[in-house]
Amino acid sequence: MNTPSNVMAESQSRSEALALDISPARQVYWLVQRELWENRSIYLAPLAVAAVFMVGFLVALIGLPARMRAAAALGPMQQHEAIGQPYVIVALMLMVIEFLVAVYYCLEALYGERRDRSILFWKSLPVSDVTTVLSKASIPMLVLPLVTVAVTVATQFLMLVVSSAVLAGSGVSPAMLWTHVPLFQTSLINFVHLVGFHGLWYAPLYGWLLMVSAWAKRAPFLWATLPPLAIGAVEKIAFNTSYFAAMVQSHFLGSPGSVTPAGGMTMEMLAPLPLGQFVLSPGLWIGLAVTAVFLFAAARLRRLRGLI
Repeated sequence: MNTPSNVMAESQSRSEALALDISPARQVYWLVQRELWENRSIYLAPLAVAAVFMVGFLVALIGLPARMRAAAALGPMQQHEAIGQPYVIVALMLMVIEFLVAVYYCLEALYGERRDRSILFWKSLPVSDVTTVLSKASIPMLVLPLVTVAVTVATQFLMLVVSSAVLAGSGVSPAMLWTHVPLFQTSLINFVHLVGFHGLWYAPLYGWLLMVSAWAKRAPFLWATLPPLAIGAVEKIAFNTSYFAAMVQSHFLGSPGSVTPAGGMTMEMLAPLPLGQFVLSPGLWIGLAVTAVFLFAAARLRRLRGLI
């Protein structure tokens, strides 16, 4: 009787032969479709958060005409902050849920298929481990940010339309609302921040989590968090320095993307650096290089690992 490892080796040989007839782009396309089918939280979680926020927003519309009249008496910066605050809050809420879903997805992406033994089926398909890992990496780095951008823009547009209708029905002009919440500008900020910062800038984190997911036999979250904590602790005890912790904090918390303006909570607080400065940032390219190493290791581990 063939052992599981023999079955996997034979199926992988057949897969590599069949893969020659399918272009890599088409393989990645169908693999991404598979991830969306298997992990519905990729789009359901942002939609659920947006729906919950809209319920609260609709309730708050009762006092909107009075708030707009009060805002008209404020200075330009105070007006901008008061009117745009709900749109900033929904954008931040969706960014937080996007990050949480991305972390959870990465930890489960390669660990889960070994745990439920579905790896036997997926390895029988004409797809290489590298292609599979790249398709999984595209979810937190590209697909999930794009889904969140679409949900955020749609939610903010619906908020503007409903608010305009309420104001018009109360005899208040909605012009000031659209002036302080320009849809095109806010959409561009959402797109660049989510795709550039949450996608590309956070890529090393997602690569690390995918590598751990491919390696860990149990508790991938613990294996993902303990090594960085151990490195920081050993450095502090041995050398009384915190260079590793400072480097991690600088990359993931000291973003290249956003600086809170003096005006307070506005969409501009999420505005990124100029595109040229972001693209030429050494931190971006170093991070992408580290990500490539992690993803290559994840592909190798997936190839070598059998069932848990």
